[in-house]
Amino acid sequence: MLIKIQEPARPPDSRTSGYDHAETRELFMIAWVGRSRLSVLAASLAGLVLIACGAPRALAQGAGKEPVVIGVTGPLTGQYAQYGAQWKKGFDLALDEINATGGINGRPLQYVFEDSQSDPRQTVAIARKFVADERIVVEVGDFSSAASMAASPIYQAAGLVQFGFSNSHPDFTKGGDYIWSNAVNQKDEMPLLADFVRDLGLKRVAVLFINSDWGRTAKDLLVEAVAQRGGTIVGAEGYLADEKDFRSAIVRLRNANPDSIALISYYPDGAQLTRQIRQAGVIQPIVAGGSIYSPKFLELGGEAVNGVLTTVPFFPEDPRPIVQTFVKGFIAKHGAEPDAYNGRAYDTFILLASVMRQFGADRKAIKDGLGKIKDVPSVVYGTVAFDTETRRVANPHVSRIMVKGGKWAAWTGGNVPTR
Repeated sequence: MLIKIQEPARPPDSRTSGYDHAETRELFMIAWVGRSRLSVLAASLAGLVLIACGAPRALAQGAGKEPVVIGVTGPLTGQYAQYGAQWKKGFDLALDEINATGGINGRPLQYVFEDSQSDPRQTVAIARKFVADERIVVEVGDFSSAASMAASPIYQAAGLVQFGFSNSHPDFTKGGDYIWSNAVNQKDEMPLLADFVRDLGLKRVAVLFINSDWGRTAKDLLVEAVAQRGGTIVGAEGYLADEKDFRSAIVRLRNANPDSIALISYYPDGAQLTRQIRQAGVIQPIVAGGSIYSPKFLELGGEAVNGVLTTVPFFPEDPRPIVQTFVKGFIAKHGAEPDAYNGRAYDTFILLASVMRQFGADRKAIKDGLGKIKDVPSVVYGTVAFDTETRRVANPHVSRIMVKGGKWAAWTGGNVPTR
């Protein structure tokens, strides 16, 4: 049943600064009758999506109560749009569960999603809008560390938690005590990837990395970690985010006689790199950072990506009951298995809801609560608690996986895959 809700014009309200209803706004919602959930399909304001999900009984219990609003900034258009789409699926399943169990102490949980294209210029503008909107009690995003870090000073100064759940740059949480993340820090992730390289018996590694602050930092940490484990980096080549032809860099690395290639990439460039590596006749194993992990990597890379290895904090074949319950619920809602970004997004809303239920749903209470919360169930980590010095998850872990037969599969050992 498609319901079109039209709100009449009303005077500006300080609680909704940045989203004043000075003119008519239309929200298009889908509602299922009976046992259904409520979710937003689209909003006519540019880039803004306002979503409220949950079982009707839970929503009825919270009827008339002011919603608790999370502000999300991330890519819904542009080259990283797939990540924003993946986030939304995880967020929506989490909201179903949170609102079906009473929301935030009887108040419905909602979120607004502003499309930043993961562009630092846009994240700064969105941050100014979010901090001025008193409804928003916590911000989630952005996708890239660079885009998030550009906005961090605004969130820190305003006392609004910026929760960068995909921001692995080691400097991200150094922006202040309102800057938090449940992403695996690059300082943890790259040594774990180097462990995988060592355990595969690989000694001479060539690196291809995206030439951004995030990519250069990851490359430097990987170079250091490989050397500490007795390996050698025989060459490293950077490339620009919009680059399409990598053949010259690949030839230079091939001539360095590596026994493996390491990619520090996102899924679009990682897939294209892998295609061109194989087209250049390079058959050595490819090991990549977990940022390539996406169904789109398989789609874009085709046959060429078979055998690619990586490490990820979440994998749907993990046998833990909490993971399998999430996987079943995700498939029931979305008709496909979740990936790491679906799982991270889901985990983030479950975590923030737990904090708000226990410590309060205002900006300072959320910041304080993140430092106190313990043993929150997590499909990524099992349970979550934070190191209050780094404002990151304490004791993270990763799973080792590979592309096998066009699908992601657990790495079970054996011969190192080559082409």
